[in-house]
Amino acid sequence: MKATNEFRLTIDSRSVNESFARVAVSAFVAQLDPTIDELGDIKTAVSEAVTNCIVHAYPDSVGKIYIWTGIYENGKIKIKIKDRGCGIIDIRQAMEPLFSTLGGERAGLGFAVMESFTDKIRVYSKVGKGTTVCLEKTITGRPADD
Repeated sequence: MKATNEFRLTIDSRSVNESFARVAVSAFVAQLDPTIDELGDIKTAVSEAVTNCIVHAYPDSVGKIYIWTGIYENGKIKIKIKDRGCGIIDIRQAMEPLFSTLGGERAGLGFAVMESFTDKIRVYSKVGKGTTVCLEKTITGRPADD
């Protein structure tokens, strides 16, 4: 199925760009008239994915983060957040709640949060090549009497 509308964004992996990325994606999705909760879910999931790129993909440098968002029929949205960073050695382990390669203040909940705020998450990664996180969510929108 082909997207009825789509948008692309490329940003540097700087922490100051995380909020821009989540607002840009949520502004694009706003055309579906989502509820406040649905918009919050999207912002949170995008924020976590972009933060993972900033913190983990490019730990000692600034790289590019590529964001694609597509809108499909029946309110379905797909969001792909990709980096060309260091990649993930063990995706299954990385997706376990509380697992973090960095320790310290990092809670290791990024993927768990993304999963809880979307309908579906898929992660593809190759060590030394980068990671792509694919998020899907169906927007039900506001009830007719709102």
